[in-house]
Amino acid sequence: MAIPQPIYEQTLARFFAPIQPFLDDPTVTEVMINGPDEIFIERRGRIERTEARFATPAALRAALLNLAQYVGRHVDERRPILEGRMPDGSRVEAVFPPAAPDGPNVSIRRFSRSPLTLERLRDLGSFTPALIETLALLVACKQNLMIAGGTASGKTSMLNAVSSLIAPAERVVVIEDARELRLQLPHVVHLEAQPPDARGRGQVSVRDLFRATLRMRPDRIVVGEVRGGEALDLIQAMTSGHGGCLGTLHATYALDALNRLETMAMMSDVELPLHALRSQVASAIDHLLLVSRLADGTRRVTGLAEVVGYDAIGGYKVVSLFERRFHGRDPDGTLRTELVPTGALPGCTELIRAMGLELPAAVLDAHRAATPHQEA
Repeated sequence: MAIPQPIYEQTLARFFAPIQPFLDDPTVTEVMINGPDEIFIERRGRIERTEARFATPAALRAALLNLAQYVGRHVDERRPILEGRMPDGSRVEAVFPPAAPDGPNVSIRRFSRSPLTLERLRDLGSFTPALIETLALLVACKQNLMIAGGTASGKTSMLNAVSSLIAPAERVVVIEDARELRLQLPHVVHLEAQPPDARGRGQVSVRDLFRATLRMRPDRIVVGEVRGGEALDLIQAMTSGHGGCLGTLHATYALDALNRLETMAMMSDVELPLHALRSQVASAIDHLLLVSRLADGTRRVTGLAEVVGYDAIGGYKVVSLFERRFHGRDPDGTLRTELVPTGALPGCTELIRAMGLELPAAVLDAHRAATPHQEA
């Protein structure tokens, strides 16, 4: 008989009692366990060591195996990596011996109980009103948008926030390795990849889910994170009529993001000539929203770039629409920055206007300043 969910959650809480105060603390964004005696947390972008301890290595292992049972994952010496989530949605990545000789080593990424909104991110300094307005127009025009950034840069939170710009009437299918996204929309279908069981059966990959999604009448496809061969499926969907796709990937700069997508697409079982693949990447991705964790620990949007094409000589062509400029530090060490439009207009400007809409005044003013002899 299945264990009732509340009892299972209480049991799990007892196993993780040494770190429960950090899991309850809304200011903690990451808990890092480097063995039972070495526990770090990240708070407000800064890492600090704690006095928390698990009683023994066996106690830590027991907690993780209990979690593995909770999320339906199997861990042993041949499968020493656990990917899952806590009952509150926190993402867990654990590596067991022999892959982690001093382990188990664990990272628990925590998410706000109430998802960050664009308005909240604006108040925190990550967005500006002009960027929010521009993104709303790009989403309305069904531009394909990828959010790119490094580890712990806030990609998932940013995707949650940007997805709020999708029209409520649209059907959105979300594909994830492990469920993290919490889209605040009325018509959302969540699909989650599944690992094989102890006998290697029953695996459902992100690519399997992607193929199923194309037959589920999505208005939009949202991929939590592109990490492998599913990149080719996403690219081909984007170029075959499925506009308005959203997703995240690990990359710091726009060109790095495109090159990484290209590399991941090559990991699929479909062989394409390189020039054809690059042409598809450039055609599929319309815009890249770049996010980063800055030197002072703050997470910020660092730019919005448009992909305008590819040629064999110059490679991918990218135009910056917004960029973050740096102006030194305050006495407390906080970086002084501003996110400004560059003066370039998106390629879909005429489509925006055909819909009876207009780009924000700040974008048009920057364009006039950059091209004083042309009309915006």
